[in-house]
Amino acid sequence: MTLLIQNRDARRLLIDTQGLSIPPRSRLSPAELYALIEKLGFVQLDSIQTVERAHHHILFARTQGYRQADLKRLHERDGLLFENWTHDASVIPTRFFPNWKHRFEHNRPRLLERFTNWQREEFAHMIDEVLGHIRDNGPTMARDLGNDTGPKKSNEGWWEWHPTKTALEYLWRTGELAIVRREGFQKVYDLTERAIPPEHFEREVSHADFVDWACSSAMERLGFATPAEIAAFWDLVTLEDAKAWCEGTRAAGALIEVDVENADGTTRSAVARPDITETIAAAPEAPSRLRVLSPFDPLIRDRARTERLFGFRYRIEIFVPEPKREYGYYVFPLMEGDRLVGRIDMKHHRKEGELRVAGLWWEPGVRKSAGRTAKLEAELDRIRAFTGAERVAFARESGNTCET
Repeated sequence: MTLLIQNRDARRLLIDTQGLSIPPRSRLSPAELYALIEKLGFVQLDSIQTVERAHHHILFARTQGYRQADLKRLHERDGLLFENWTHDASVIPTRFFPNWKHRFEHNRPRLLERFTNWQREEFAHMIDEVLGHIRDNGPTMARDLGNDTGPKKSNEGWWEWHPTKTALEYLWRTGELAIVRREGFQKVYDLTERAIPPEHFEREVSHADFVDWACSSAMERLGFATPAEIAAFWDLVTLEDAKAWCEGTRAAGALIEVDVENADGTTRSAVARPDITETIAAAPEAPSRLRVLSPFDPLIRDRARTERLFGFRYRIEIFVPEPKREYGYYVFPLMEGDRLVGRIDMKHHRKEGELRVAGLWWEPGVRKSAGRTAKLEAELDRIRAFTGAERVAFARESGNTCET
């Protein structure tokens, strides 16, 4: 008989695997922060600073004791993290670097064709020149190469890079260059062989071991999953690779089939490790406090999975024309215990020193009680302190329920 994972258990397990069950008041040491990032697998980077940049917000949501300087130290001083691509730009434990060599090889011809079609021969001619400059001169920013003032928008709305910037990105995405630090969030590149410790840079992983690592480590961080969800976690292996891995691992007795109950009572087939019942039993209850999540939080990265398990439909609307937005430009999900209970539109107005709430929407069936409002106000005050804002302000005529 196929094991049924109840919806509440599924949510509790996923919240735990995504690092949201640790006591939110914890003050993590740099070593403990690294352990948290390794538990998550990676942390997505994003330059948008509506409240705070996504990577900082993601880690702060797990513990209010997070310090931005610790993440900088792990990457830039200790070399325990490197920047590259998963489904988007991310910080990743450096010990995983050998597996990214397979990604570099797979993506090299595709990226070369795409960038060459985009910028014709200009880009291709710059590759060796840019690589030689960095080899001879060390860590380099795009502006150090001259005639490159960064991306500009064309009349058609596309971001256009100078060929030197495109060459830098190509060399980074294909593993020739690494990002050794950020200055004002601008990338500083160096040769990968100088940036990645030799024990990780030189180690080779066979294709079979690479696929096994990618799928096994995704399963560890998802708890239960379909082959498509396994493939999508790191965005390293194909769906066909993930399907073959699931079939072989299940035949060897290291995976079982399960049915996972969705928020609406329906079920969905997935696979899990044979000890899934014990794993669920060991997963702690989520902290009861109300937390604001980043739009790029790993808990909600898979929007379809989020909707199935939490009954919470979430889309980021930064690319949606304002008249067509359902909520707002950059709206944050609200998590309370093991539920996603609402969403909030807010922005840090740095010149005014104000964290300004423009909109607040509770999910259907979630009551706006005095206790819940107090929880929200406490969370907003924590975010105010984290971002350095002086005060929290609420819009009074927003057409929703933010007039608290």
